[in-house]
Amino acid sequence: MNDQPTIKPRGIAAWLLALAPAAMLAVLLSRSVWDVDIFWQLKLGELTLAGGAVPRQEPFAAAHLGERLPAFAWMGQAVMAAVRQAFGWTGLRVFDALCWLGGFLLVAAACRRRSGSAAGVGLALAMAFFAALPLASIRPQTFAALGFGALLALLRLELKPWQTTVLAVPLLLVWQNLHPSVSVGAVALAAHAVVGWWRALRAGAPRPWEASLLVLVAGAMTFATPDGWSILRLSAENARISAAMGVSEWLPLWHEINRFVAVPVLLTAVVTSWILLRHARRIDLAELTTAAALFVLTVLTYRFVLFWAIALVPLIARAVPPPPAERRFPAWLAPTALIAAAVLTPMLRPTHFAETIPLAAIERLRAAGVRGTIFAHFPWGGPVIDRGYPEWRVAYDGRYYRYTPQEWDRYRRICAGGVGLAEIDRLYHPAGFVLSPAWNDRLIAALRRETATWQQLSADETAVVFKRKAAAAP
Repeated sequence: MNDQPTIKPRGIAAWLLALAPAAMLAVLLSRSVWDVDIFWQLKLGELTLAGGAVPRQEPFAAAHLGERLPAFAWMGQAVMAAVRQAFGWTGLRVFDALCWLGGFLLVAAACRRRSGSAAGVGLALAMAFFAALPLASIRPQTFAALGFGALLALLRLELKPWQTTVLAVPLLLVWQNLHPSVSVGAVALAAHAVVGWWRALRAGAPRPWEASLLVLVAGAMTFATPDGWSILRLSAENARISAAMGVSEWLPLWHEINRFVAVPVLLTAVVTSWILLRHARRIDLAELTTAAALFVLTVLTYRFVLFWAIALVPLIARAVPPPPAERRFPAWLAPTALIAAAVLTPMLRPTHFAETIPLAAIERLRAAGVRGTIFAHFPWGGPVIDRGYPEWRVAYDGRYYRYTPQEWDRYRRICAGGVGLAEIDRLYHPAGFVLSPAWNDRLIAALRRETATWQQLSADETAVVFKRKAAAAP
């Protein structure tokens, strides 16, 4: 007679984990499109598709036409443009959300395969998603999430070293051309290599030659784009100007503009620390080192929160101990729920853009038949490009690397009233303006006084639109 107690498998955590991807996808698809840079990126992607090659001369900025054009994220732009051309904004939303979420789900699936508990993997997904959600929007950075998640999944699967190397090399190459952030992958690989060497020297473990080689490969892949070695200078310049212009994701977490988004980051960090302290013996040192390094980068520059959140998934999933017995559901359940969310959510919540993007105002300018250079509040240059190119060029747009520090200083002086309307006319010969009452109030007032030259087409709390009168053409 067997006196051993019967252990019933636990099912609630497994149910939650099976349905979590669909719930996360529904949340992503319910959000508005808020990133204004996606508009000029899509237009660049369309030019790549139309020409069969990466455009190498500036097509949009009136003051820089024909100059050398950096190829940041050229492959990601082309892929997203192809999706929008084929399936519209709704298809692009679903595609982007699946790729963004894929970075989290790939590493979660690897953790689950390597005996991670449903409760641990589910908790890890929930916490990582909570931390990274404020940064989610349609943008090529989505591919960075997918690439980084795929790399961490490879490391978590603990394949034979040569298998990991064979799979990682093409992954790193494609990732860098989809979005130039493979250097973050190099951070994770370096953490694993350093810990591997420490174990080899301390306990006689096998020496991590393959892991060390992958660090060098990741470093080399940084330059495996059309920009080559110049990508370092271009990236540094873009980061410097972005921070100088007050772009929140390029600023430290303690900056006042990041106070709201700092809350989920700090809450996640506190809860993660508590979990790790409770289960310190289950911590993998390489995963901990990776997450710690990315947390430091997140504190210094908020945009790294996406990578830090994904790095938390294997760390938390491993730390939570599995139950004695656990129920597993059919493999089709999670994909079926995910497909249902991808189909139903866009029907219930159609594509909508943030109210801070003045698409209706830009359309009024378009309907008025304006052609030439449009002087827009610089974040709105992207929507202007997407709606009006090639009939329209822009004085400014959101590509911080495109314009010199002197030009950005001039824009700040324009906002402060230090550059008059006559000088703006001489420099840019604008045919129309799309201006922000909050940023460009002095320029708006100057245009309203010049009634012989400028006609106000519309005005609301978001944007004020002017067109040059036909009799006043430059």
